[in-house]
Amino acid sequence: MAFPWQLSLALTKYLVKNKLLGRKRFPLLLMLEPSLRCNLSCEGCGRVREFRSAPAQMLSAGECLAAVEEARTPVVAVSGGEPLLHPEIEQIVREITARKRFVYLTTNGLLLEKSLEKFKPGPYFSFVLHLDGLAESHNRLAGQEGVFETAIAGMKLAKQAGFRVLTNTTIYKGTSPAEIEQLFLLLSRIPVDGMMVAPAFSYEAVDGDVFLSRDEIKDFFSSLNGLRRRFPFYNTPIYLDFLSGEEELTCTPWGNPTRSPGGWRKPCYLITDDYCQSLGELLEETPWEKYGAGNDPRCANCMTHCGFEASAINETGKNLANIWRTIRWHFAGG
Repeated sequence: MAFPWQLSLALTKYLVKNKLLGRKRFPLLLMLEPSLRCNLSCEGCGRVREFRSAPAQMLSAGECLAAVEEARTPVVAVSGGEPLLHPEIEQIVREITARKRFVYLTTNGLLLEKSLEKFKPGPYFSFVLHLDGLAESHNRLAGQEGVFETAIAGMKLAKQAGFRVLTNTTIYKGTSPAEIEQLFLLLSRIPVDGMMVAPAFSYEAVDGDVFLSRDEIKDFFSSLNGLRRRFPFYNTPIYLDFLSGEEELTCTPWGNPTRSPGGWRKPCYLITDDYCQSLGELLEETPWEKYGAGNDPRCANCMTHCGFEASAINETGKNLANIWRTIRWHFAGG
C-alpha cells in the first residue's frame, strides 16, 4: 500500500469537503521550513544559495504549529534546510502528529541515526531521505563524501526501529535511467516504503548546466515507465504520465504553499518574489495568471511535483478510468 489507510481517508474527506464548499483554491499539503540551516551545500539546491546571507533564521515551535492550524492540510512536509538541525524539531513533530496530521520529514540523513530516539514510529510520521543517485553521483551532488553511505545506514536503522521510510530522488542532467534503476533496486532491498522521483527545478541562482529541459524531462521519464510496476512509487500515476509526456497538466502552485521564516513564500515553493504574512493573503492576492509555463520564463521547464501533484490529484476525480487507476496504484503501492 502506497500510503497508510488513515491518510487516504483523511485526504479524501478533505478534498470532498473543499469541493462541496466550492473553494477554487485550497492547499493540499503544507511545506513547512522550520530552519534554513543545512549541513550540506548540494549542487542543485536553490535554498542554500537563496538564504546564504541569513542561514540562522528559524521558526519557533509555536510559529510552526500556527502555520499548521492556518493551513489545516492533512499533510505537512517538514523540510528546509535540514530540519533535524532545528532544536525544537522533536516538539514540532510530536505536536503536529498529535493533531492527526501526517508528517513527512525530509532529511539528507547525516543526522538520522542519532535523531531516531527523538521520534516515535506510527502511521502519522515518515522519514523522507533525499537520494539523487548511487554513491558516486549522490556524494558529488551533495558536495561531500560518505553522504550516501550514511543515509543508507540510517534508513536501515530507521526501518529496524519500525519507522516508515520513503525516498525522494531528483533527476539532473547527466543522470542515466540505468543508474536510477539500480538505485531503486538497492532501496527496494532495504526495503523502503515508497519512492518519489521528479525532475530538478532550474534555479537561477545555481551555476552550471545541470537542469533538464522540458523535452529532456519527457524523454527521461518515458524511459522509466517500465519501472512503475516493479517499484513502490508514491508519485500519482497521472503525475508520472505528465512527466513522460502522456498527460497535460497546468501548475497548481497554491496546492503546496510554503511557510518559512520569512513568511508564506510567494508565489510558490520554488520561486520567491515576495512573502505574505498569511495564507489567505497568498491565496487571494497573488496574481496567479502571471506564473506558470508560457507566462513566466522561470517556469518554462518546471515539471516539479510541488507544482503538479496537486494538479494530478484534481484530475483524478474527473473520470472513472483515472479513479480506478488511482485506487489500483494506492493498494499496489506502485
